[in-house]
Amino acid sequence: MPALEEPVADCPLCPRLAAYRFENRAAHPDWHNAPVPAFGSLDAEILIVGLAPGLGGANRTGRPFTGDYAGRLLYDTLLRLDLAAGRYGEAAHDGLRLRNCRISNAVRCVPPANLPTPEEVKTCNRFLLAELQAMTKLRAVLALGVVAHTAVLRAAGMPLGRVRFRHGAIHELPDGLLIADSYHVSRYNTNTGRLDAAMFEAVVFALRRRLEQAA
Repeated sequence: MPALEEPVADCPLCPRLAAYRFENRAAHPDWHNAPVPAFGSLDAEILIVGLAPGLGGANRTGRPFTGDYAGRLLYDTLLRLDLAAGRYGEAAHDGLRLRNCRISNAVRCVPPANLPTPEEVKTCNRFLLAELQAMTKLRAVLALGVVAHTAVLRAAGMPLGRVRFRHGAIHELPDGLLIADSYHVSRYNTNTGRLDAAMFEAVVFALRRRLEQAA
């Protein structure tokens, strides 16, 4: 199995994100304020990829999608579909366990205004690439939003225009890897009606069923 490359706690690769991390450490010394590691086993068949840690969510708690609204929708859905067990308590040590899935982000550090630059996404892609390579049983990726979709294609070595993002679509790459697309589970998307719980659950359910049928 290839070694999993992870960003160091004081990762200097993106100067703007490093500066923002330093500001948040000063303002909130009890928060995680570091690159957020993935959550779940490397032996999982499904990798869920988001955009980046939220300021008061994963950047605070140190676990992807934990402590903010996006996490409620994501983890509630995984629990309903038996892809997680336990109880989501919005804390990194709430005892929640993932089943056959792992959760990561296209960018590991919290960005100002929740929006990384294209260069920052590209710079952080080395860690997503390492994750894909280390997940030797990986069969599918659930990309939450256009940025995550593009980051996964880049890490998979695919031309970025070859596979277009479309909510609800399940694309099969030449090597057999599946990429399922969903709008991001952000509060903005749910408040504007772009995404609701039923829509998101339908995407995850369709992906799980596709994997079960192909097993």
